[in-house]
Amino acid sequence: MALRRITQETFDAAVRENVEEFEMDPDEALKDAVDQFQSQGVDLSCIVKAVPAEPSDDKQQEQTHKILQTLESLSLAQESENVTKAAAEVKSFTEQCLHGFAERYLAGQKGAYPIILSQCQKSLGEKEAILGAVTALAALTDGQPDLLDVEGKGFLLDVLKKHHADSSITRAAISTVRHCCLKHEQNRQDLVKAGVLPLLTDAIKQHGGCADVVKEAAGALRFMTFDDDIRVSFGQAHEHAKMIVLQHNGLKVLIESAKAHSDNTSVLSELCATLSRLAVRNEFCQDICDLGGLKLMMTLLADSYESAELVRQILSAIRAVAGNDDVKDAVVKAGGVQLIVIAVNRHMTVSAVCEQGCACLGVLALRKPINCQVIMEEGGVLAAVQSMKVHPDVLNVQKQACMLLRNLVSHQPNYSQLILEMGVEALILQALKTHQDCGDIAKAALRDLGCKVELRELWTGKGGGITN
Repeated sequence: MALRRITQETFDAAVRENVEEFEMDPDEALKDAVDQFQSQGVDLSCIVKAVPAEPSDDKQQEQTHKILQTLESLSLAQESENVTKAAAEVKSFTEQCLHGFAERYLAGQKGAYPIILSQCQKSLGEKEAILGAVTALAALTDGQPDLLDVEGKGFLLDVLKKHHADSSITRAAISTVRHCCLKHEQNRQDLVKAGVLPLLTDAIKQHGGCADVVKEAAGALRFMTFDDDIRVSFGQAHEHAKMIVLQHNGLKVLIESAKAHSDNTSVLSELCATLSRLAVRNEFCQDICDLGGLKLMMTLLADSYESAELVRQILSAIRAVAGNDDVKDAVVKAGGVQLIVIAVNRHMTVSAVCEQGCACLGVLALRKPINCQVIMEEGGVLAAVQSMKVHPDVLNVQKQACMLLRNLVSHQPNYSQLILEMGVEALILQALKTHQDCGDIAKAALRDLGCKVELRELWTGKGGGITN
């Protein structure tokens, strides 16, 4: 059942009523209001759960939240052209936006975007002022991509061109681009058409030594390949990925950056995640291998196995490039199977690592009997079985483990008995019982393992005709 929504005004009125009518102190009044609304099934994720602040001056007759007071002060400073006051209010506004999404949402609902964009445009020619203004815009648009309009898109491109040499301003502008492209297909398409992709790749090359810029720009490129806007039937994710690779040399740019930041796990995680999104064609997978990307991944997997997040992203990238059959062989020849098994065993309690590890091994086993043998010998099945035992409630772990088991025996049925002796039948049946979405792949695994399984034919196309 969908949760109910209320306005900020309704919530504030309830808090005020608790104070005035029931004589509660402010903290008690706030807690009571939260408890009452939550008990009624109200979604408070967009509500600032704080007692409205007292007016900052005599002109403000009503109590309101601090972020709105700051917004009002910024607007007045703009009207009076008080540059120093405006800069201070922009900084305060940014800090309040960072408190949480509710503050950003309230500000956005009360007209913050045009005020902040106006401040950005007025500050375009001055480095210190523009940095503060763009940082505020990045903070405001986090989680609110619908705020960005045509004027704002043009402004972001102008900033990236005019201040391309300044790493701090570039980072803030790219952060805004990234926020506005998450779950918003139209913003992605508009920015790509306007030429944002070369600005992002150029930022990585120009500021290759700045980890923050590289991380933000790689993330922005990755977001351009998403298809996550439920309002759009068909996006341009695949086309954007091809443009990044073919027109802007994205693979080389990212791989070279990874080599330059080999000791920064946060940057490497982002770069690996972006590479995995660009491996959308067989030749791109091969290009990543030829450019030294696969060798780099193997090295990172061996040297950085302590970081679960980096391991997860490396495994995801290997899984993506191993869609190419030649790359599959290269991974196995480089000792990839052993490294993957070690990584999964090392982070057995992390479901995301287990999921990606099983998925990696499943891809390597697909249509490759020789690779299946290596996986069996290196303990890949044992790692998958243990993953299923440790994470029985995680659907994707169960699905990827079942897929691996199926791929191992589909062309090598002689492995079935060895695998069954590890107790996988009971685990698969449990997954089948626990997860409805695991049904098809779990039954396929049981079938290929030679176990008894009920395969229901839901519709045969026969029977009575359609009646009105």
